[in-house]
Amino acid sequence: MYKRTMKNIILAPEKLERGDTIGIAAPASPFDLRKFNRGIDVLESMGFNVYIPEGIFNRNGYLAGTDDQRASILNNLFSKKDIKAIVCARGGFGSLKILSSLDYENILNNPKLFVGYSDVTALLSALFKKCRLISFHGPMAVELGSASQRTRNAMFSALTSRSDFEIFSKKGTSLKSGIGSGILLGGNLSTLCHLTGTPYLPDFKDSILFIEERGEAVYRIDRMLTHMKMAGCFNGISGLVLGSFTDCGSVREINKIVTGLFEKFDIPVLAGFAAGHGKENIMIPFGLKATLDAGGKLLSFEWPAT
Repeated sequence: MYKRTMKNIILAPEKLERGDTIGIAAPASPFDLRKFNRGIDVLESMGFNVYIPEGIFNRNGYLAGTDDQRASILNNLFSKKDIKAIVCARGGFGSLKILSSLDYENILNNPKLFVGYSDVTALLSALFKKCRLISFHGPMAVELGSASQRTRNAMFSALTSRSDFEIFSKKGTSLKSGIGSGILLGGNLSTLCHLTGTPYLPDFKDSILFIEERGEAVYRIDRMLTHMKMAGCFNGISGLVLGSFTDCGSVREINKIVTGLFEKFDIPVLAGFAAGHGKENIMIPFGLKATLDAGGKLLSFEWPAT
């Protein structure tokens, strides 16, 4: 039984079995129906049933329905006992706007696998901060139809396994060698930056921090990292992993900025990890204990004993 008074307890959702039902949420922007249907086909080909709430097709300008509608759908999905996991349809913008409308007591009583990234970073962060729930940074429905086989395989494995595992970053670059351990947290940099100063940003102390981004100029990445550093967000972190920085300019320049900003941090730093908005988006668990070996380009995970 989960007890909120025990701050060090991590809430781990149950793994999926073939035949289990995945619910789809749309907490952010509207989505392309053709891409969405292709993604649903992929989930069903993995052996899962898919529940699609009618309301996720709502549109309210650049949002997939009003804030109340989007929050209500997500709350209802967590309430349904027959739904074992929730996969988001798309990111974009809007997850931040529903954080104060989520029923965290309901989530505590009905923990489920929750998958998303990009703008959904706001939800991944809030689920850990408020519920200590392990969630998954990984591909969303509209992307699964065009996702690489490695991305799909990694998603299926993460959904259905509770064995310790490791991910070797073949194309990774060690910016600072060393080994560090801690709970993996983080996500999209701009979203994390906008969570700074709110009650929904986790404390990254003693954690391995993962960040990724898309479509932000190098100077903006510098500004966001500097902002968070000045706010003390990075104090005490045990390691840093850089995912994809797609359409963000020179990767070499980004790595140079990170190296400079974290120069006085005695932590391992690994760049080029295949997660985020790149061609591959390997699903990784936030809230789970991880060990980063930057020199060995290895990120290892350890599930808690049951």
